[in-house]
Amino acid sequence: MILATMGEMTLKGQNRKAFENTLLKTLRRRAAGLGSWRIHAAQSTIYLRPLDDEAAAHTRTLYARCEKVFGIAALTTAAMCEKDLAAICNTAAAALAGQLAAVSTFKVRARRADKTFPQNSPDIAREVGGFLLSAFPHLTVDVHTPQLTVVVEVREDAAYVHGGKQKGAGGLPVPSSGRAAVMLSGGIDSPVAAWMMAKRGLALVAVHFASPPYTSPRAAAKVCALADILTEWCGPLPYYHVPYTACQEYLRDALPKQDYFTVVMRRSMLRITRLISEKEQCDAIVTGESLAQVASQTLQAIACTDDAQSLPVLRPCIGMDKNEITALARSIGTFETSILPYEDCCTIFTPPHPRTRPRLADVLALEEALPRLPQLEAAAAEAAEFSLRMPQN
Repeated sequence: MILATMGEMTLKGQNRKAFENTLLKTLRRRAAGLGSWRIHAAQSTIYLRPLDDEAAAHTRTLYARCEKVFGIAALTTAAMCEKDLAAICNTAAAALAGQLAAVSTFKVRARRADKTFPQNSPDIAREVGGFLLSAFPHLTVDVHTPQLTVVVEVREDAAYVHGGKQKGAGGLPVPSSGRAAVMLSGGIDSPVAAWMMAKRGLALVAVHFASPPYTSPRAAAKVCALADILTEWCGPLPYYHVPYTACQEYLRDALPKQDYFTVVMRRSMLRITRLISEKEQCDAIVTGESLAQVASQTLQAIACTDDAQSLPVLRPCIGMDKNEITALARSIGTFETSILPYEDCCTIFTPPHPRTRPRLADVLALEEALPRLPQLEAAAAEAAEFSLRMPQN
């Protein structure tokens, strides 16, 4: 079976039950199609127990899915047995035989949550350790740096034996923190930003801007692939493909000062994202911006873009450098797709010397000279193509 430890939601006080129920609902969806499972929570632990042979055969598959569930701090596969010292010893030897055979040093750590159990934790560890030394003569005990830690947990309902827990995804379960629209480009940063906010429990709606024929179908397919990778972590992902060509061409032809092109374009994209956010009942917008990484991400430019609409703009990558973002992209599986050489629309018509310290008064004056822009933005939002990206598993 699988034991999963809940993370920070255990500190939520009176709201804790709501977080637990959200996590349980997510885990039951992840277990769908893998046989019959009993999934419940007790004492800050989620128990995922197979109830038939089909489920038991898919334990490793469900474990892999659980590794990408936000809200789980740690998890392990465990063997369950009756609360009897002999049964615990035999179960440990049988369930961990392969791991014990592959190491030369070990220790036993016991935890007695059921205080009615006759032996205390040190006694349990000593008895199980002695039994394993007899069963595996090649082993020696190393209490400081063992190659394997055998863990025995005596709980209210049964005893559980495993080889130690692995780190889980952490964070809070989706959608316990609400709903936000993420401006998803084909670059490295925005998928990382989406993942970081999903980890904080946000359900996401992806909004991608494309400018055909300046951007290719392969560029659009690349962003869809990134969205599909994100679904492995955040579940089903509503996806809007926004045709932005008319807006960009209008800015190229009508904007009086082209060095303001990037900041005006970003404001325009935020307003369109706001329109989609209203449709999808999102309460915030997520971007992949990192302070001073490019001209549109200076403090002055960020202040100008934030003024374009009233929803909070969440920038989880704002204090990270490119190496940190890239490392996280690699770990969550988006990096190799993000570096495919297909341009997105943010690089189209970029001026050679974009304004790095724009003034809001100047930006507002320039937008007054663009009377058709609101109409084009509304049309782009209305024409956005919707799809629902689903996890493969």
